[in-house]
Amino acid sequence: MLKFCFAVLLLANAALFAYGQGVLGSFQGEEHEPARLQKQLNAQQLKLISAAKANAAGAAVAPAPEAAPTPALAQEEKPVVACLEVGNFTLAEARRFEAQLAPLELGERQARRNVQGQEVSSYMVMIPPAPTRDVAEKRAAELRAKGVADFYIIPEGQQKNGISLGVFKAETAAQTELAKLVKQGVTAARVAPRYSPSKQMLFQFRDISAATRVKLERIAVKFPEQQVRGCR
Repeated sequence: MLKFCFAVLLLANAALFAYGQGVLGSFQGEEHEPARLQKQLNAQQLKLISAAKANAAGAAVAPAPEAAPTPALAQEEKPVVACLEVGNFTLAEARRFEAQLAPLELGERQARRNVQGQEVSSYMVMIPPAPTRDVAEKRAAELRAKGVADFYIIPEGQQKNGISLGVFKAETAAQTELAKLVKQGVTAARVAPRYSPSKQMLFQFRDISAATRVKLERIAVKFPEQQVRGCR
């Protein structure tokens, strides 16, 4: 019996010694196996490369950077018209024109100023000025011969030596009188507007876009007597 126990202990010691030397391996993946230790690093397969090549290789596999966001487009086009002018308006027309400009919200880009102008105050039926007073008197005599008595020779001014045959507030009334005179044989008479000084108003627009200019011209066309022009 003692011999048997001694043999068992001897075998156990031998097994522990073999395990400690790595002959029997281990339960954690045989990391102490001499053959694997010799092949683990593979030193002969390692190859040194420069830092530049290492960086280039890393860049080749790196994910592409996201594209920069496109900047938002400006709501208003860049100014292309330095100065635009519309006018001259009578005060009543200026109020109507300005009211239609309100939706454009031009702010400081819109300005107005008063100017001295002229407006039609009445219409005259007349015979154009003669070169001299004697010629005007001869024409007056011809009128009397045709039965026209209501006239006078203009003594001075731009229409000097012309013959006035009547002044009317409305153009239609002046045209009616002219038609009556033509029936009497007076073919040299004409209808001419008469002007008087008046306060008027013009509008200026600065640093506006092409699109804004189109909108302004669409508004201005509703006022046929007004001009759209450049300014400084």
